[in-house]
Amino acid sequence: MSDSGYSQFCPVSMAAEIICSRWTLLVLRELVQGSSRFNELRRGVPSMSPALLSKRLKDLEAAGIVRRTAAEREPGVHEYRLTPAGEELRPIIEAVGVWGHRWVTTEATLKNLDANLLMWDIRRNINTDPMPHRRNVIQFIFKDRPPAERNYWLIVEPRNEVDLCVVDPGFDVDLYVSTDLRTMTEIWLGYASAGLASDDGRLVVTGNRDLAADLRAWLKLSMFAKVEKKVA
Repeated sequence: MSDSGYSQFCPVSMAAEIICSRWTLLVLRELVQGSSRFNELRRGVPSMSPALLSKRLKDLEAAGIVRRTAAEREPGVHEYRLTPAGEELRPIIEAVGVWGHRWVTTEATLKNLDANLLMWDIRRNINTDPMPHRRNVIQFIFKDRPPAERNYWLIVEPRNEVDLCVVDPGFDVDLYVSTDLRTMTEIWLGYASAGLASDDGRLVVTGNRDLAADLRAWLKLSMFAKVEKKVA
């Protein structure tokens, strides 16, 4: 799969040729976390060109790691699912994330702020159980970002997947979460607590009192947030 092979029979070498080409691990990360459609995958790797994403998916399919199937009830739409071989990569992808969270320094991580990726990650980890059984609209406002990356709306509706909008959906907002991108990223990664960020004014939550009080219940953090940091 890689642009240039290692020409070694070692299983590590052979596996690396398949999964270590540029962007492939991130595509696998998205598949492991539940993204199955091309546009969903694109939102998880926003800096990757559509052409390259398409090529990597074809490569993964050819390697027997991904299966491409027609979506039910939506003609012309396809979904990408991990095969049994792909599922065996799940603990490997998670282990890479654990290693990165534990050993890559906080400052190095926070040099790569990305509002779109952050909100896409938050969207798929929202815990809807403690929310009122109706439509809930939560607007995140990153006051330090340019207009195109300042406002995001999460739409939580019963029996539907949580939706993320970058254009005002026109619904009344139940809760406003105002902060800066670095602070929200620190909270998401477990580097800082929402409580302390609220106390020092870096995080301001206004609107529905129940949603505000349950913030730490419905705002599930990164799967790596509890991993202990180490100093190399």
